[in-house]
Amino acid sequence: MATQQSVAIKVDRTSLPPFDRAAISDAEWQTRVNLAATYRLVALYGWDDMVFTHISARVPGPEHHFLINPYGMMFEEITASSLVKIDLEGKPLHSTPHYVNSAGFTIHSAMHLHNENANCVIHTHSDDGVAVAAQTHGILPISQTAMIMWGDIAYHDYEGVALDLDERERLLADMGDKHCMVLRNHGLLTIGKNCADAFLRLYYMERACTYQVKALSGGMANINMPNQGMPEHTADMVQWSFDGGAGKLSWPALLRKLDRENPGYDA
Repeated sequence: MATQQSVAIKVDRTSLPPFDRAAISDAEWQTRVNLAATYRLVALYGWDDMVFTHISARVPGPEHHFLINPYGMMFEEITASSLVKIDLEGKPLHSTPHYVNSAGFTIHSAMHLHNENANCVIHTHSDDGVAVAAQTHGILPISQTAMIMWGDIAYHDYEGVALDLDERERLLADMGDKHCMVLRNHGLLTIGKNCADAFLRLYYMERACTYQVKALSGGMANINMPNQGMPEHTADMVQWSFDGGAGKLSWPALLRKLDRENPGYDA
């Protein structure tokens, strides 16, 4: 595994201004709350990878800043005020005792900088997500959950730990106009206009991968494939739900779940 020295963006943090809640706009604070909630939800559903992988959100405004996790904190610990605001070079804009993972900056900045639909970007290394990412056929349309996502899933070949900024161009090219990506031999990635939409897409991707891993345990010969055209038809029926539709219903319920089981994300 790469050392912290090789994967953490370094900066003279002693010269940075302190984090000041009073100086933050209401729009940024709401983004921080929703992003912290997204981290905790990923942990709650068991899709986190200790202190690794990342979720980020674009800060409202013209500066093209975005928020990302403080490297070294568990997802279940993340709070709105602990998130690190970084610039286009991945450098923190306020003092923090934590580093920023540069692999996270490479992947997330690619989407935030050049994709207007990427206000929130989620990347996971979940057991079932990585298992499917290691399969040559990728996600198969063998469950309703997978078919709902059909036509909106891109693929990107593995290039090693994402430390090379040149990979951003290839990530963008492979993503195209899609909102979901299988990073081959690596994990999953989703984007959304907000945290709710990105999380909903991740939920469906993760569930599709879990169903597939379980179904393939009986062998490919026993898999029932849907009739021709049915995956596309299914996706067309519910595509509205991923751009604010179902998110408006599920997000408040998910926040209530967090308030019961892991409160404090909004601190």
